[in-house]
This record gives sequence, structure tokens and C-alpha cells, in this order.
Amino acid sequence: MARMWERSGWRSRALAVVPIVTLSAWMVFQQPGFLIAAFLLPALLAVGFDRRPAITSGDQITGLDLQETLLAVTDEELRQAARSGSDTTVLVIEIDGFKRLEERLGRPALDDILRSTARRLLSSVRDLDTCARLEGPTFAVVIGGVMPPGRAEARDLARRLQEALSRPVEVEMSPVPLTVSVGYACASDVPGATGAALLQSARLALIHGQRAGPSALAGFGPEMRSRVARRGALARQAARALEAGEILPWFQPQVSATSGRLVGVEALARWPRAGGRMVPPAAFLPALEEAGLTAALGRHILFKSAEALSDWREKGLQVGHVGLNLAPADLTEPDLAERVATTLRRLDLPPEALCIEVLETVVAGQAEDTVVATLKDLARLGCRLDLDDFGTGHAAITSIRHLPVHRLKIDRSFITGVDRDPDQQRMLSAILIMAERLGLETLAEGVETEGEIRRLAEMGCGALQGFAIARPMPFDQATDWIAARPALAAPRPEGIRRIG
Repeated sequence: MARMWERSGWRSRALAVVPIVTLSAWMVFQQPGFLIAAFLLPALLAVGFDRRPAITSGDQITGLDLQETLLAVTDEELRQAARSGSDTTVLVIEIDGFKRLEERLGRPALDDILRSTARRLLSSVRDLDTCARLEGPTFAVVIGGVMPPGRAEARDLARRLQEALSRPVEVEMSPVPLTVSVGYACASDVPGATGAALLQSARLALIHGQRAGPSALAGFGPEMRSRVARRGALARQAARALEAGEILPWFQPQVSATSGRLVGVEALARWPRAGGRMVPPAAFLPALEEAGLTAALGRHILFKSAEALSDWREKGLQVGHVGLNLAPADLTEPDLAERVATTLRRLDLPPEALCIEVLETVVAGQAEDTVVATLKDLARLGCRLDLDDFGTGHAAITSIRHLPVHRLKIDRSFITGVDRDPDQQRMLSAILIMAERLGLETLAEGVETEGEIRRLAEMGCGALQGFAIARPMPFDQATDWIAARPALAAPRPEGIRRIG
């Protein structure tokens, strides 16, 4: 029995003209599993050269190709695979903890690490394979001419690349430990694959693997494809729900730890369905993000929340402020501050009535400069700024130093059991002392028991939010809750009575 395999390819290295070679192989088997002979016949194509549009530049730091080139090469590999019956694999590689490395070593050292990683990557693949730097600490490789199905070979290659790249890098005469995570996808596992779809599938595999921590290795397989299909269907439903105004802000009260006075509400996106069912935010928010609708959701929640606050003020209800937890997609929009100002003017609201809540991990993301500039624009406008989930990210102190923060929202991991756990009390006390020295207000998130309420009031925490106070509520129910809230002027160390 003979099996024929053929592929053509180029070594892409930001070159304008690259020779193309076709390799044809006949493999003769006496019986299944036993190879007798293989004949390789290289031949230069009649055209002699790759006639793709000339590529005159690559990544400025590493010299590798850019994503545009990688996609073009992948599409060509897929066309060849369709003719020859071979498989095509894309691998996405990301340096773990890149932001922490930058904070510790500085940008010039990071560029050295990127260049070193690029060199190691090139030396670990074949001459016919194409390597690219996508963005930040993320690289990709396209491997063509893989014997189908290519899943096992792809996993072996992913493991070899991970081992080759997860070695210390010499920076200024000192070794810097380095690890990478790898996600991969084979065309045989992505029906109707295009270059873009294959790259996206490899990215999804990487993200899926990284949920378990650094040094992840994961492939895009049938199970993940089913999950992606379900998430795609959910994304389409969520997009329709957003357009129809079915996704709305629900409001969770924030009260003074000592008096119980309402100081504000946080607006949280909720998607109620028929029959009282709720689509969990953990399901529909990632779906909207994958559909590129996070910014549209942010605009919708901003206006509806401001509209609710305006309505309460017209009714004579003292709400304080409304807090909006903005996503990275919101904070990187260049016109965010202008849009907020327009909304406030339209509804005759003072800027301080709007509190922007931002995760410290968002501030430390790849678009840090843009995010910080946007937040400073909002602060100049007069909006308040809360640093959300404080204490859970690695950039907390840096964030406080660089941002016009008004209040720290202390993550529930520091709050749970604080009434009975001395270690929790010591950690929380340190945060409260630091906030006081910096002139910052504090709010405890995730308060769930009367005991926690009492202990937080005794320790001097400023405000409380959580199920022990009230759950998130739709506008009408929140209006009734606010209207029924008693005026508690005196401290209540015995605890704040929950209403509703």
C-alpha cells in the first residue's frame, strides 16, 4: 500500500521574496503500521518564487512576522492541506506573569526577554514554519503539512516548545526565571477553518488552560468546540437581549457601617428571563465580550443607571451616588469621559453622583497607560473613583499611587469570618490603617452576617455592601427599599438591620 503526501511552503521572516519548494513523499507499507520505504522528491515550483505581496517589515522588537502575515500564511497552508489531505496547526504561546516582570525589571529588560524568546522559538521549529509576535508577551506559530489527525503531533510540539521557552533568560548578567503557557488548535478540529478561526481557537485553548494557572498547555478539541458553540449561541442571544433592552442594571445598596445611612448603590448588569429565571452574569458577560459588545453594554448600563439616579432625585430620595464597574473595553474608549459628561448634563446630574469602580487588575493590564489617562479625565470631570476588589491583585499599592482614588472597596476574601478570625482581623486592620493614612474612604464587599457588620463597624470600616444589607434589586424594588429606609443618624454597634 502506498500513501502520497505533498506540501509546499516558505520560511517567512519578513522577507519580500521567498523561494517555494514542493516536497512530495511516497510512503510504502507492507502491512498497516510497518513502513518499508519513503521517497522524497524536492522540486522548485515553476514560478520559482512566492508571488504574495511583498512584506517589508515585521515586529520592531523581535523581527518576527506580524499577525497579518501569520494569517495569510495560515490561509495558504490550509489551501495546500485541502489539496494534499494533510493537517495544519496553530500554536499560541504566552509568557506567564509578563506584567509583574515589567514592574520588577523595567521595559528595556522586557524587550530583551521578548527578543530572547523569539530566538528560542525560531530555533525550536522547522525552517518551513512561520513564527509571529501577536501582541505583548504573545507569540504564534503555524505548522503545515502535518499528517492527519494532527492533534497528537501538535501536543508533542507544544510540550517541546514549552520546555524550550521555559528556561531562565539572562538579563543584565542575572538569570530571570521564565515560564510560558501554550494553546494549540488543529484544522481537523475546527470545521471550515480559516486562518483567523484557527488562531482564535488556539487563543481559546490558551485562555482555557490558563484558568488552571501558569505553565498551562491545552488543545482545542471536540469538547471545547461544543462549549464554544454554546457560548456562540449565548452571545447571539445576549446581543439580541442587549439591543432589546432586556439586560438592565440592578442596584445593590451601600450603607454607612456605623449609622446605616444609605451612601450609594452599585449598578450591576442583570439579564432576567421569562418565568423569573436569570442568566448568570458569569455566563452572559464573557459571551458579550467575545461578541465585541462589552463597550455597548457599558454605554447602556451607564445611561440606564444615570437615568435611575435622576428619577430617584426627582422623587426626593437621597441615594448618594451610583457606582459603575467598568470593563477594560469601556476604559480604553477614547471618548468615555466626554460621553459621561454628556450623559450627566442631559440628566442634570452632578459629576460626583457617578462613582467609577475599576478593578486594580484592569489598571495593571496591557493598556495601562490608556486606562490611567481615561480615569484621570473622569476624575477631572468630578466623578468619584473606587478601586474595586482591593487586595486581590499584585498592583494595588502602585494603583493607589498613580490614580486619583477616593475609596478602596476591600475584597470579600478579607471580610469573610472577620468577626471570629484573628488573622482576618489583623489583615483588615492593616488595610484600614493604610487607607486612613492615605486619606481614602473604605467599603467592605461581600458582607453576609450580622457578626461581620458589628466587627467592621468596631474596626472603623467606612461603608458596607453585601447580602447582609440587601441583594441586588431591579429599579422598582430598589426604589421601594430606598423609600422605606429609616433615617439612622446614631451609630449602631449592635448591627444594622437588613430591610428587604
